[in-house]
Amino acid sequence: MTEASGFEVRDSPSVLRVVQVLQEQRVRGAVTILDEHARTARLAADQLGIDIGQIANSLIFRAHLEDGEVAPLLVLASGAHRVDIVQVADTLGLDEISKADAAFVREHTGFAIGGVPPIAHRTPPLTVVDIALSRYRQVWAAAGHPRAVFPTSYNELLRLTGGQSAEVA
Repeated sequence: MTEASGFEVRDSPSVLRVVQVLQEQRVRGAVTILDEHARTARLAADQLGIDIGQIANSLIFRAHLEDGEVAPLLVLASGAHRVDIVQVADTLGLDEISKADAAFVREHTGFAIGGVPPIAHRTPPLTVVDIALSRYRQVWAAAGHPRAVFPTSYNELLRLTGGQSAEVA
């Protein structure tokens, strides 16, 4: 991890938005700037020197509601898991969940895929937090840029997002 080459990342509007919310919510963990992009859980875990399961992937889906509306759904999944959208839909009582494209993600979160944090979204999403993250004292989440992450905990993720705990895989 680096400071010198991270100034442009740390000062990006997306990262600053996350930092502001972290400060407002009294989160102790500071944003860390990685040396390289971490567009996958494996890349992030390798750079941090942690288990892949400690990465809290922020995955945005389209939640198809009973009234025909489509809303953003954030699934904070352990990096060791692949989300079972049928299981998550059943858990939440949704008709269907489908993948969100980059435009949907940007429109609803204000962030680009690869750096979507669990907080500071334009439209507060319905949120599910993978119970598997509770196995770790510390987990890491994206902070608004593919090189920016912050340490947190399972319980803090639940508090910050107002999310529901669930099995997602």
